[in-house]
Amino acid sequence: MITKRTFVLGIAASTLLPGVSARAHTPRLDPKYLPQNVRMSGYAPGTIIVDPRNHFLYLQERGRQARRYGVGVGRAGLAFQGTAVIGRKAEWPRWTPTQNMIRREPQKYARYAGGVPGGPNNPLGARALYLYRNGRDTLYRIHGTNQPQSIGQSVSNGCIRMINDHVVDLYERVPVGARVVVL
Repeated sequence: MITKRTFVLGIAASTLLPGVSARAHTPRLDPKYLPQNVRMSGYAPGTIIVDPRNHFLYLQERGRQARRYGVGVGRAGLAFQGTAVIGRKAEWPRWTPTQNMIRREPQKYARYAGGVPGGPNNPLGARALYLYRNGRDTLYRIHGTNQPQSIGQSVSNGCIRMINDHVVDLYERVPVGARVVVL
C-alpha cells in the first residue's frame, strides 16, 4: 500500500528529476530522417526493407505505402546483408558485445564482456528487434541508440540503429516473424 509520504515524495522526484522515457526528446535531425509515409511497392505488407546506402528503413504497408525511418548502419565490411526474420523483440534490452567486437577493439569493448543492463545508457536503446536466419540468431539487430548523431551515418558494428522514439514506433508495428530484407 502506498503511503501519503511515498506518494508526495514520488511526485516531487518526478517533478525535480528528469524522467527516463523511451519516448524522450527526439534530437535535431535532418528532416529526411524523420518518420514519414512514402509511396513504395514490391514487398508484402509487414516486410521491413533496409537501404543502407541511403540510410533508410522502410516498413511496407498496404496500398503501395511504406513508413520510412532514418537509420545508422554498419561501417564498411561489418554490415548485415540479405534476408532474415524478426526472431524476438525486447524492451530496454541487455547488451553484450560480440566476441568479434571484443577481438577487433578490446580496449573499447572488453570491459563490457559481461554485458550492460538495459536502460538509457545501453547501446541498444529503448527496443531491439533480433534478426534470425534459418532459426538462428545472426547477432545483428534493429535497435535504438544512445548516439542519435549516428543516424544517417555508416559507423556501427553492423546493426541498424534508430532514434529511440522511432524504434519504439517500429517495435509496436512489427510482430515476431516479420520478414527483413537488407539490400
